[in-house]
Amino acid sequence: MSRKIDLPSAAEMRKFHDYSQRRFFWSRISMPQRLSLGFLTVITVGALLLMLPISYVGGRNHTFMDALFTATSAASVTGLTVVDTATHWTTFGQTIIMILIEIGALGFMSFSVLLFTATRRQMDLRSKMMVQEVYNLQSLYDTRAVFGYVIKLSIAIQFIGTILLAPFFIHDFGWGRGAFYAIFHAISAFGNSGFSILPKNTAEYVNQPFVLAIIAALVIAGSLGFLVWRDVLLYQKTHRLTLHSKLALVMTGALIIGGWLLFELTERNLAFAKGLSPVMRVFDTLFMSISYRTAGFTQFDVGGLGSATILLTMMLMYIGGTPGSTAGGIKTTTLGVLILQTHAALRGKKDVTFAHRRLTQENIMRALLLVCVSLVFLGILSFMLMLTQSHAANHGLEYVIFEVVSAFATAGLTLGLTPHLTTFGQLVIMLAMFIGRVGIYTVMFSILNVHDEAAPYRYPEESVIIG
Repeated sequence: MSRKIDLPSAAEMRKFHDYSQRRFFWSRISMPQRLSLGFLTVITVGALLLMLPISYVGGRNHTFMDALFTATSAASVTGLTVVDTATHWTTFGQTIIMILIEIGALGFMSFSVLLFTATRRQMDLRSKMMVQEVYNLQSLYDTRAVFGYVIKLSIAIQFIGTILLAPFFIHDFGWGRGAFYAIFHAISAFGNSGFSILPKNTAEYVNQPFVLAIIAALVIAGSLGFLVWRDVLLYQKTHRLTLHSKLALVMTGALIIGGWLLFELTERNLAFAKGLSPVMRVFDTLFMSISYRTAGFTQFDVGGLGSATILLTMMLMYIGGTPGSTAGGIKTTTLGVLILQTHAALRGKKDVTFAHRRLTQENIMRALLLVCVSLVFLGILSFMLMLTQSHAANHGLEYVIFEVVSAFATAGLTLGLTPHLTTFGQLVIMLAMFIGRVGIYTVMFSILNVHDEAAPYRYPEESVIIG
């Protein structure tokens, strides 16, 4: 005997569909889209907090664009500012900036995972995948372990940096202000953000090697990447380093030493700094090589440096730090892969090898794609600024290109354009900072919603003439 089945009405089906759309929107969007939306949320909340009257000094011309630009720069750990950080913001506002730097440096997903850990809840698959995306992990299995290293290592390094900086700042500014300065600059240096609340940035300590050495050590620690640090700290137990860590360490060392020697060449041992001893000039040049590539702390007016130094700085900023670190740029390993590929091609080798390992073709293609897309992106943004910023008309091309590269690489150096940007110009630089921190691949896949798709056919192969 058949039973009568009552089917839902069209209205009930429409109601259920609308509820499903609202309920499962977050679960249907891709991981790159989630990361982008999460980062935008952090920036928006930060901007709203910076708009509170207790965040900025009263009587100053304060707009929402000032707050939004500062929040974007802090969350993307860049350091470019349209207002003076030391004088425009109150202690509360500077604390908000410091928190945004911390979130941007560690990745906002770290704090989501911290919540899971604190409440002893099990991470779901989507949360693990987002952590994997943030820290460039190869596997989902070590998300909790990596997160543990990220949090413990970050707290330890920043705490040590604060303790080491505190005596100098307390001596100069008193206990309360000096202690706050030490905490702020330890977080800023580790985050490679370049934000400073010192009256004259690090120029005040141009003749104090210990302060510069502490800041430089924090910058290197942040720019190496958490996975590299994990390998280094576990080396005594495992007696091995991953290929990623080996390449990152070699390239970081080569860039620091190479940049140092080239800065010595372009600035002739900082011949313009008459008040410094020859030894301090060498040390300050080394600090430039470390800071200018990823952090943006400066002891001198960048606009007063030579043209060759500005070009070299742009090249170093474009390279940036290591994947999974607090630094921006195309990353040291990307440059390393391209150098290895070029070397193999010039020697007629089909395989690209390093440290007795063969690199995958996917690695090489991703490196080439990243460089190609980033150069096109930088070219478009530079062109847009040249068309719209009248202030830049009286300066050379480097005046605009330097600013765009600095924003994209989240380095924070400036030749002086940022404070004079129009609203449209600020939006362009904010876009560069956002993409530079979140990553070109993440933003590109968020917009295009790219999926792996195998074509059911292949066209015949044919060559074209190159060169």
